[in-house]
Amino acid sequence: MLVHGVWSAEGLAFWAETAGAVPAASRRRPTEAESVPHPFAAPADGVAAELVLDEPPSRTLELLLPGSAKEPLPSPETGRLAEVTRPRLRLWQVPAVVPPVSQALHVLAEHTGTATMRHWAAVAAFAHDLVRRGRVIPQLIPGATAPEPEPEPEPGDSMAMWAVPRAGARAGWRPVVTGADAGYFRELALAMPPACRTSRTERPSADVLREALEAFTDTLVRQALTEPLVVTPRTLHERWLAALTGDVPDCPDVPDLRRELEKWRDSVESAEGATRVCFRLLEPADTDDWRVELALQAADDPSLYVPAAHVWSGEKVAGLPGVPERELLAGLGRAVRLYPELDHALRGPRPSELALDTAGAFGFLRQAAPLLQAAGFGVQLPRWAGRTKLGLKLTTRAKAQTAATGQGFGMRELVDFRVELAVGGETISEAELAELARLKVPLVRVRGQWVELDDRQLKAALRAVAGSRTGEATASDMLRHIVGTDLWGDDELPLVAVDADGVLGELLSGQAERRLVPITTPAGLDATLRPYQERGLAWLSFLSELGLGGVLADDMGLGKTVTTLALLVHERAGTPTLLVCPMSLVGNWQREAARFAPGLRVYVHHGSGRDAALIPGADLVITTYGTAHRDLDALKQHEWRRVVCDEAQAIKNSGTLQAQAVRSIPTGTRLALTGTPVENHLAELWSIMEFANPGLLGPRSRFRTRFQEPIEARQDEQAAQALKRATGPFILRRVKTDKSIISDLPEKLEVKEWCPLTTEQATLYQAVVDDMLAKIEGSEGIERRGLVLATMAKLKQVCNHPAHLLKDGSRLSGRSGKLTRLEQLSEEILAEGEKALLFTQYAEFGSMLQPYLAQRLDTTVLWLHGGLPKKTRDRLVERFQHDDEPMLFVLSLKAAGVGLNLTAANHVIHVDRWWNPAVEDQATDRAFRIGQRKNVQVRKLICAGTLEERVDQMIERKKALAERVVGTGEDWLTDLSTDELREVFRLTAEGVG
Repeated sequence: MLVHGVWSAEGLAFWAETAGAVPAASRRRPTEAESVPHPFAAPADGVAAELVLDEPPSRTLELLLPGSAKEPLPSPETGRLAEVTRPRLRLWQVPAVVPPVSQALHVLAEHTGTATMRHWAAVAAFAHDLVRRGRVIPQLIPGATAPEPEPEPEPGDSMAMWAVPRAGARAGWRPVVTGADAGYFRELALAMPPACRTSRTERPSADVLREALEAFTDTLVRQALTEPLVVTPRTLHERWLAALTGDVPDCPDVPDLRRELEKWRDSVESAEGATRVCFRLLEPADTDDWRVELALQAADDPSLYVPAAHVWSGEKVAGLPGVPERELLAGLGRAVRLYPELDHALRGPRPSELALDTAGAFGFLRQAAPLLQAAGFGVQLPRWAGRTKLGLKLTTRAKAQTAATGQGFGMRELVDFRVELAVGGETISEAELAELARLKVPLVRVRGQWVELDDRQLKAALRAVAGSRTGEATASDMLRHIVGTDLWGDDELPLVAVDADGVLGELLSGQAERRLVPITTPAGLDATLRPYQERGLAWLSFLSELGLGGVLADDMGLGKTVTTLALLVHERAGTPTLLVCPMSLVGNWQREAARFAPGLRVYVHHGSGRDAALIPGADLVITTYGTAHRDLDALKQHEWRRVVCDEAQAIKNSGTLQAQAVRSIPTGTRLALTGTPVENHLAELWSIMEFANPGLLGPRSRFRTRFQEPIEARQDEQAAQALKRATGPFILRRVKTDKSIISDLPEKLEVKEWCPLTTEQATLYQAVVDDMLAKIEGSEGIERRGLVLATMAKLKQVCNHPAHLLKDGSRLSGRSGKLTRLEQLSEEILAEGEKALLFTQYAEFGSMLQPYLAQRLDTTVLWLHGGLPKKTRDRLVERFQHDDEPMLFVLSLKAAGVGLNLTAANHVIHVDRWWNPAVEDQATDRAFRIGQRKNVQVRKLICAGTLEERVDQMIERKKALAERVVGTGEDWLTDLSTDELREVFRLTAEGVG
């Protein structure tokens, strides 16, 4: 059941489409103006049950949806292929439920399976953000139900006309959408799916969005205001105030009050126009005379800045409105409500600036500027504003290197350190600090720089100078102090400068590569490392010898796997390395190790037959995140040279059981492999770094207050630089856009991705083999060839997905190892801002993939197959080639294997194999052709332990004779004997996840 959200006259309504429904035969063709029941719509009680709603009001809605006279087009999320070639808009009746807004908001938090629900969830999140920031204003809205009779008037209540019956009105909270919020509102309106607002009378998306946003905002404010504003209302004003809280918004209409409230709202929202008033804080040279310069600024071009003095002089400036003086005065009149001190400037006939003392400048910085900016006004502050410059400077000097390692440095080595107070990079004395404390002013000039101070910073500085500021410590302790916690643990006094020599200084400055001993391709590695991979190997070895963990965050396709295997071959340690990865990659690691490092003893610790006693005899132990959690106690009993986490975004949530499990396994060093160290927020980086170097960034709560909140909420540049300094030494990130990397890459890189079968796939696979082999053995000639091809088709469909074979319209998620790996690859490609071609030889599977991937990855997924007319094909190709957004293009191999130029893609994924290399190469050449400016990465998905793997092996063995032996299709397989076919079709245990 797929739930959709549509805005109706009564609020947000939910209706559902049954994914597996078949349209009933219609007795007659309805007219275009006539509405008929939607054949796929679920009943209202079914929708309520799906959403877990307790008897919400049900309605029958008439929706304008594309389709034919027989049926509407199915939603993309259903996976059904539309039979309509030329759809037209028609009216369809759908049963719907319309719960209260509070319940609707809860539904949106739980159900985001369709485009309409994801859009309404984004609108709800926008409303939450506006309420959180206080971007709301109370209003009195006419047109509600007439209120109850009025109580007796209070003495002196001049507004009440008690003898006259009053019309009904409604008290409500409306959002204030200006500045950046107005831009986001426009984006939401443009992105609104038509199905969000479709009805018999279609309304503009902006009108629907505004109405929904107001309803969401009003409900959220009422939920936040748990206490009534007035307990016993008696006057008209109090009736309105009381109606702003609680569940009953109705109140009497008071025209005078309503007009004043509307003026208030108009004055706030009108700040968003072609121009806006701008406030620029100017610092004094030597005196205490601060100024706020008033100006007009173009809203769409902030570089067009005209001081108020020029506006009053009458000079004409291109881009400003015809009467800029009026715009300036109107804007200042609105701003004075937020910044009352501005009234001093407005007392003159031509206000151009506001004079302030230091205390006033500090108040403007801390209070007025954020308010004005949030209301849509322009604000320009000095570069130093918002940056805490009072802090600590650490100086370290390496002592004689008596504990040198093979790389010339040991983390247990002693260093001398000295801690001083500093403004920026300049140290200050205790006498200067005492003078700052004596002045007790929030803005002071130190060494020619203005610095914002407060009591907390000064107290922290005084505590710092009272403690020991020189001494001797190990390099590892200093490293943890520098990148993790402040030496005295005061958030108010951060470390602002470091002066370190030796390799510690080079680690922190990013120059440690100068100390790396070059490592060429090690003997025993059956591959030739590219120069950037050799540099990566040297870096990994360097960190390992220092006893430090690292994060290899190279772009997808740059060879993290082979670099890691090269490290193991180079070390040839007697102690095993534990590699933890998703189940979909176990086969990949096993085969890549056999291919590139045949001398490594590899043991896969997974499945029902796993035996921890085999671990000591291996060089590389491969397991999954789930198994690592289940067998944690057993894994802890063994000694590990290193623990490696592949696809380390799997541990980005530090609170999950699998993240806690891999962090708790004792080991010498740790290595995280990921192409996306940060996907959504900085807490993910903390989790990965906590695995690689436990404790280095301090506890999570401290990381959140010191780095995450300042960077994400306030874009604090100083905190961002500190975090970069903290993590930089331990993250190696190379991207394909780097010219030095591109020169090392081949033009086309082909990779085989080994995917496991799920238990359901394995059961279906074996059932097909058992059923068909018996039939094949007793057949001959054309019948036998047909049975072999039919068996191959069924087994390949099982490898794709059980639903592909069963054709039952069942769910796709979590049932196919190949689909899981395809999702992972697609997510990485999109995260890199790139495009990919996904080839399948089955049009029906492509029709399932397109809506599924679009919903799961929340991105554009195009679908080209043989049933499309030429104009549609051309339009899809044009969009893929010229739209800048990252996207996926699912293509039928037969329909798109030749004749198309799709050089916007630099990734090609063959989802299911066509066992003729020439055909696959032709498809790959849609991206790898003249006009391609990027290196192309080709991935072929193969289910391990199935016919896909064994046919691939046969092709590899016969590649030299491919054209003669393999021919042009798959008929060559039909000539194999029954015993040979049994071997080809056989399912091995290693293919089951």
